[in-house]
Amino acid sequence: MKTAATRVIASCALLICCQVVRAQDWPQWRGPNRDNHVAGFTAPAAWPKELSRKWSTPVGQGDSSPVLVGDKIYVLGRQGDEEVISCLDASSGKILWQDKYASEPAAGAAGGPHAGPRATPAVAEGKVCTFGVRGILSCLDANTAKVHWRKDTKLWPTFFTAASPVIVDGKCIAYIGGGGMFGKGGKGGKGGGGKGEIVAFNLATGEPTWTWTGDSPAYGSPVLATIHGVKQIITPTVKSLVGIDFAGGKQLWQFDFASKQNTGSPIIDRSTVIYTGPPDGTVAFSIERENNKFTTKELWRSKQSAHRYNTPVLKDGFLYGLTTGSNFYCMSAKTGDVLWTDKERRGECGAILSAGRVLLALTSDQRLIAFQPSEKDYAELARYDVAESPTWAYPIVAGKRVYVKDQNSITQWTMD
Repeated sequence: MKTAATRVIASCALLICCQVVRAQDWPQWRGPNRDNHVAGFTAPAAWPKELSRKWSTPVGQGDSSPVLVGDKIYVLGRQGDEEVISCLDASSGKILWQDKYASEPAAGAAGGPHAGPRATPAVAEGKVCTFGVRGILSCLDANTAKVHWRKDTKLWPTFFTAASPVIVDGKCIAYIGGGGMFGKGGKGGKGGGGKGEIVAFNLATGEPTWTWTGDSPAYGSPVLATIHGVKQIITPTVKSLVGIDFAGGKQLWQFDFASKQNTGSPIIDRSTVIYTGPPDGTVAFSIERENNKFTTKELWRSKQSAHRYNTPVLKDGFLYGLTTGSNFYCMSAKTGDVLWTDKERRGECGAILSAGRVLLALTSDQRLIAFQPSEKDYAELARYDVAESPTWAYPIVAGKRVYVKDQNSITQWTMD
């Protein structure tokens, strides 16, 4: 019979072995659930006139968003001829470790100020996985920078790799491939061919556990959801959305949708999927299951598109996003009706986060904006200048701290 002391020791060992997800962690693309919902943020009773800048650290060029786990920030950037994975102390901005590898930049129309990586790292189970702009997939120890495995896939779509990897249950899920620029397919990058693979790599060894083969990848990122009791990867392809069984890689369903580039990530509301892309508007469809067969049913379709570099956030039955003209808008998630559109232009793109009782937006014109969630009209609460160069990456909001990645650096701001 176990003594009380033995039970305590066993319980402590279990806690140590389990992955601890802290309320303020932001461990992957669009946060813990890939839905841009911030936990643990309390809006100030009176918004400060300015934010306090605590530190700023150069980490390299790129549109890849930073992530936060515990007291560490991870980011993928480009420095010279290399892509660099950096781990920073979240309190001081001090670089704790870096790992570098040679990689050519994005080129042509997709290069220039955006020559660096776009896919956001994923951190879980003691590992950090990154996906470089030309298809180099890496898995490192999150504490020591030890490279567990690295694969040069030599594949990327026309405008280079943008789909962020997912870590779950001992697997790294990545969408690999070259090929089409538009929904009908197009000339791919080096090693293209218009086909793609979603691969579940063993997180420890890098060996594939299953592979789904289909359309070439889009530029939006996959999400994970359990629908009708089945855990599945839901992702845009170059010309559709698909659901892939997480257990074995079998395709469960497909819904045709081919916007110009399919850059958004799916929004999941129980068994409903909402997806948007210019110039083809926004669509909502349900995922249905009868016996073991999955089907989809279109619920509504709207002419309103989000900006191609923005995925709206779902809050209390409403979608808040940026139009193709970079104006804030609110749409009913139930009907697709556009309820209001603000008239002010907000740079080329932006990210909107649900943070408690407010919405926080970081737009590419270097502004952090707080506004009130409402289906009636746009009501701004505060705005702050938070960078000196364009801000295409998504921010991290953790308590009173805000981490902003501009073209080359990460800066910590606080709401003192």
